[in-house]
Amino acid sequence: MTAMQRNVEIIRNNMRKLMITLTAMTLPAALHAQSFESAAEAVSHFGVGWNLGNTLDANNGQACPDPVQSETMWGQPVTSAALMTMMHRAGFGAIRVPVTWYPHMDADGKVDAAWMKRVREVVDYVLGNGMYCLLNVHHDTGNDGGHWLTANMQTYRDTRERYESLWRQIAEEFRDYGERLLFEGYNEMTDKYQSWCFASFGSSAKYVAADAADAYEAINSYAQSFVDAVRATGGNNAERNLVVNTYAACCGSGTWNSHLKDPLKEMKLPQDKTEGHLAFQVHSYPNVKNISSVKSEVDDMMSALKTHLQSKGAPVIIGEWGTANDGEDDYRVRRENVLAFADYFVKRANDYGIATFWWMGISDGMARTLPAFSQPDLAQTILQAHHGSDYSPVLPTTDDFDIWYTVNYTGQWQELNLVSSTVSLNDYKAVKVEFDEKPLSGYLSVKAYGTNGKEQYVGVPQQLSYTVSFNRTTLGTSVQRVTLQYGKTGSYSIGVRRVCLIKGDGTEEDMAVSPFWGCTVESHATPKPAGLAGVMTDRPASDDAIYSLSGQRILQPMRGIYIRNGRKYIK
Repeated sequence: MTAMQRNVEIIRNNMRKLMITLTAMTLPAALHAQSFESAAEAVSHFGVGWNLGNTLDANNGQACPDPVQSETMWGQPVTSAALMTMMHRAGFGAIRVPVTWYPHMDADGKVDAAWMKRVREVVDYVLGNGMYCLLNVHHDTGNDGGHWLTANMQTYRDTRERYESLWRQIAEEFRDYGERLLFEGYNEMTDKYQSWCFASFGSSAKYVAADAADAYEAINSYAQSFVDAVRATGGNNAERNLVVNTYAACCGSGTWNSHLKDPLKEMKLPQDKTEGHLAFQVHSYPNVKNISSVKSEVDDMMSALKTHLQSKGAPVIIGEWGTANDGEDDYRVRRENVLAFADYFVKRANDYGIATFWWMGISDGMARTLPAFSQPDLAQTILQAHHGSDYSPVLPTTDDFDIWYTVNYTGQWQELNLVSSTVSLNDYKAVKVEFDEKPLSGYLSVKAYGTNGKEQYVGVPQQLSYTVSFNRTTLGTSVQRVTLQYGKTGSYSIGVRRVCLIKGDGTEEDMAVSPFWGCTVESHATPKPAGLAGVMTDRPASDDAIYSLSGQRILQPMRGIYIRNGRKYIK
């Protein structure tokens, strides 16, 4: 080989080494660029979702350095990994985790490390069970208390630096997380009038064009700031799927005002250097008193979402949905309508390729501790609407456990919720409370809150079980709340075994207690005994629940032998 040939060979070898080096340097970036599914793909993979509501989003408008106190402030227990395991096994594929951040931020906008750690733990619970997680900035939006994000341009200019700093901190904490974690920029951000339905609706004029335009510009500005702040942190955040909400998360539902579709029309898709990784979000809580009307409303909404949002090149998520509960608890009062609505809503969303996240109620309060479903028939309806009518979900219920409470009073007039939602006195006639031991004489009273400020007080005697009949003359047509009030000074604790509402026909409906003012509650539960002993409870004959021979409640029995109302039942 001549000297020239040797030089040529050296050059060739060096070129090969250079190409190998360059390939090695660029391959990770190339692989990374292909590793994250698009937002449209993610939405199609969510399945059906649920909100971990009133938990990490709970607040009292003030700073709260204790993560546990903050998480349980609105009556929910500390979240466990077991709750997320239950949701996944039931068939839910995605969990939205609302988080309120300002009670855990210092004057410079830095998030407390203990709070960030707790948020990360809950996110890990979701992702560890193979589900998608949608993490957001929640009750930082609003005009009152410590809320600081409002849909007007002056507020945007004043808070932009703090807002972008918050998202940089969140994004950096989760920079290395994979594609199943999505970020949502803000929740239901309203204008200076705190308008719902559309911007400036809360004004005395019901619409002010200049103010509405200002609010929509602010929403789009916050959305762009969110995207820019997250993308700037690099890592997996360069391609993470991000979600931006319309003004107040309005869904454009209804035809009663010509401006109802404005929040959809005025919403812009933020500019993003990474194509295909943005999604829109709205919320929906229609009135379900008339099932035919609500179906028409759902059809109108779905069509509007397609026309005004999906057409802009991004998928749509309905991040919260439920019923309006217009003065009453829809699930209790008109359950058939709620189930029919839920079935129709999910199926129509499926038709449009829209993902849905039910707001909270199907597992609530004590049920989350067990964990169990407090509204199993509604959960089953939602899951079967998505997965198919032959889908048989695993749904542990509160009926599978004996549940009781220790109530701790530390001062006079503190109150425990026995019933925390409105009930009609046309349907219910009394409330019953059962204790572990006879209460001390003169210590406790049942207090019922009626219509127009009316109240009924009844002292609780020294009895293990006491029933209070509602006085319609005193209360009016409904009860807004029923509490167990402590009438002495100092501290007092008592065990509550069971609370139930009594219907007009004498059947009983179990209630879950919760703190109303001042007191604290410790919840306890044990699984019911296996076998028939777990079936033979004191529930009314009209319960009609179906149990296996081992005492497990069955929501959708196949052919076989079961127990129903304490007797053998053959399907």
